[in-house]
Amino acid sequence: MTAVTDFFQDNGPLSEIIAGYKVRDAQVALSEAVEQAIGDKTTLIAEAGTGTGKTFAYLVPALLSKKKVIISTGTKNLQEQLYNRDLPLIKNAIDKTQDSALLKGRSNYLCLQRLKLNGGEHMRLEKETLNEYSIIKKWSLNTTTGDIGELSSLPDNAKVIPLVTSTVDNCLGKDCSEYQDCYLMKARKKAMEADVIVVNHHLFFADLSLKEGGFGELIPDVDLIVFDEAHLIPDIASEYFGEAISSRQLDDILSDLSKQQRVSLKDADQIQLLCEKARQFIADLRMQFDIEPKRGDWDEAIDQKNLTGLLDQINTQLKRLLDVLAVHSGRDKDIDQYAEKLHESCQTFTRLMDTKKPDVSFWYETTRRHIVLHMTPLSIADKFSKIVYKSNAAWVFTSATLTVDNSFEHYQNQMGLNDADVIEMDSPFDYQNQAMLCVPRYLPEPHERSISTHLVKIAIRLIDAAKGRAFLLFTSHHMMREVARQVREMIDTEILVQGESTKSSLLEDFKNIPSSALFATGSFWEGVDVKGDALLCVMIDKLPFASPDDPLLQARIKDCKAKGGNAFASIQIPQAVIALKQGAGRLIRDSSDTGVLVICDNRLLTKQYGQTFIASLPPMRRTRSLDKVCEFLEAIE
Repeated sequence: MTAVTDFFQDNGPLSEIIAGYKVRDAQVALSEAVEQAIGDKTTLIAEAGTGTGKTFAYLVPALLSKKKVIISTGTKNLQEQLYNRDLPLIKNAIDKTQDSALLKGRSNYLCLQRLKLNGGEHMRLEKETLNEYSIIKKWSLNTTTGDIGELSSLPDNAKVIPLVTSTVDNCLGKDCSEYQDCYLMKARKKAMEADVIVVNHHLFFADLSLKEGGFGELIPDVDLIVFDEAHLIPDIASEYFGEAISSRQLDDILSDLSKQQRVSLKDADQIQLLCEKARQFIADLRMQFDIEPKRGDWDEAIDQKNLTGLLDQINTQLKRLLDVLAVHSGRDKDIDQYAEKLHESCQTFTRLMDTKKPDVSFWYETTRRHIVLHMTPLSIADKFSKIVYKSNAAWVFTSATLTVDNSFEHYQNQMGLNDADVIEMDSPFDYQNQAMLCVPRYLPEPHERSISTHLVKIAIRLIDAAKGRAFLLFTSHHMMREVARQVREMIDTEILVQGESTKSSLLEDFKNIPSSALFATGSFWEGVDVKGDALLCVMIDKLPFASPDDPLLQARIKDCKAKGGNAFASIQIPQAVIALKQGAGRLIRDSSDTGVLVICDNRLLTKQYGQTFIASLPPMRRTRSLDKVCEFLEAIE
């Protein structure tokens, strides 16, 4: 019996700190597999069904090993939950002296330089932003961490946050006049000295991408790297292994340059004039696209919108500015740093104009005010596998949704980890008795206009039968809003709709209003945990295939076909299966939960590939009768 196995026994340490603790065989087996990977310094990919207890399964062997560990989570919320709740519990049972650190991305820490830089801009700030700035300024006098999260009174989307935090592009680094007091540097230093570092995937890959071909700063001395919610990694890693530049990024650098010039180089007005001219050209670029946010092929957009002339103007204007800044080089340290940042951005901008580079996708996305240009690798497999195999650490990738039809092949191919050990742990929940899966009869095809009418009728029946307590998940914002609008007109139940409030507020309202129903899209398909009778029903409008208009997906499909592959079978179906598993996973979160999953897409039964989806879902009892579904829901107290 290993130390890990002993830890999970009925009379082991966990039983002393968790009331009503019971041994879960799947949890023990997963923990033993992690222990083995640590000892052998190998790579482990583990799917752990909901309820396995995967967090403790990797925390116990990680802390017992007494080695240096990085744990990376899918989101900032999960990161904080792990650090503030789960990790202290296991530390208390193993070794309270092990030092741990929570490290967030730079946008979570106050930047003293930018606080000072934007302090003289009061006359230019909107009233709401000015009030937010005053709150930040007062808090800055007493904070010891600089973590913006301490300010609970400040909304997540506060306009002031970009003004008082840094990005990779506007950070002045070691030459910053505030470097010695920098909160981000202090947090990173503490993390480097800790035994256990808790980060999130975006931060991990941002750090990794800082040193091309290397390991960034976090990885070199680490013995174990654990990725929780590892199904998110392929997309996140692609983002950081590629390059991107946004109109906002360029505009921020130019704005900061203008402000700094007014402070420290008052005799160099030409800098400000050139900055303003460049900002106008960059704003003109965004104006060439529709006001509604959109994604598209960047190469096609250049030709269709005849953008070459405008892009040349932007490039020329930025180079003129750099020439003027070179004349003033050495006069002001901060101006010199902004000039270096601008030079780097110009180089990225130039590379994104060369859209004929192979094995990458050139695409754009617009927001209401800005445009972002991307160059994204079609595959991360080669690059990521080299990083894993060159390191001297054990790597563990775990999630509830990594397999497709009980196979890890899709995930392994995405990650380049074909030689990794794999283990699949089924959920301990009794899905046959706890849950029901329904694909309603007489549904039109998902693309037919009449589908919304059917969805409204089904939604009303489910909400009535469950007395609210339902998640209604959609693959498009348009369909979500349309169905929610009609349902609101027909019933009195409290209808909560994504976009009408923040995600956290909607979840709190859903939990606190017993008879409410929540209509939502993508961001509510995963990372949402509602246990007990507060959630009895999850309705999904259709199979979550990625939009065929997505430019990165189009590029990957084109590349797959060029190599003789079946893109639908090897790319589109696996992605949709994993997304569906995530949505379905919202329903049963505890051994005492009961509920119904209703998928309003008859392709599950009429298409051959539907069997792949069904085989990947938990083994719920099945029906096609909404009457039986409603009887089941009405019988729940």
